[in-house]
Amino acid sequence: MGTPLTALAAGFGTGLSLIVAIGAQNAFVLRQGIRREAVLPVVAICAASDAVLIACGVGGLGVVVAALPGTMTAVRVVGVAFLLCYGALAARRAFRAADASGLEGNGPTVRSGRRAVLTCLAMTWLNPHVYLDTVLLLGAVAATHGALRWQFGLGAVVASLCWFAALGFGARLLEGFFRRPASWRALDGLVAATMLAVAATLATGS
Repeated sequence: MGTPLTALAAGFGTGLSLIVAIGAQNAFVLRQGIRREAVLPVVAICAASDAVLIACGVGGLGVVVAALPGTMTAVRVVGVAFLLCYGALAARRAFRAADASGLEGNGPTVRSGRRAVLTCLAMTWLNPHVYLDTVLLLGAVAATHGALRWQFGLGAVVASLCWFAALGFGARLLEGFFRRPASWRALDGLVAATMLAVAATLATGS
């Protein structure tokens, strides 16, 4: 069965492999990190949300969710609508005149910070993929570790925290590159493509 340390390491590796893939949430965190807008709250929301969902999965909630397909269908419909709207906004930014104002000035306003927090909450909790990865998949793998399943879950939680902190706070290393308007247009184009692709995937149920 292994030791607590090996279970922790397995959880860290499994969690990281699921989180690192490019998706709607990661694209949003990257953009916030580059703009330096509400980075700490956004990173905290993502990491804390993952921790709650992973704990639910390890605790066995995945079995309940799997038995209620209607719940996931409702989340999928709302999630598709939200991602389409956010993707359309990103596409509009990509096709209009861009500037590097997000890297200058006196920092984010209260309004932009509140908007970022609300968007992050929606991006996290309205995305069925989050539930599939954390509650169902990680929960199922954790169950194979028996009595050490909580150590496995802890490893996955730590992986989530490390990834989002690195993505959000490390994004500022790209500040020089994103002082060019063309770079912002490219980033918004990537964000739009990611959001629309995820929405298409959710809509088709694949």
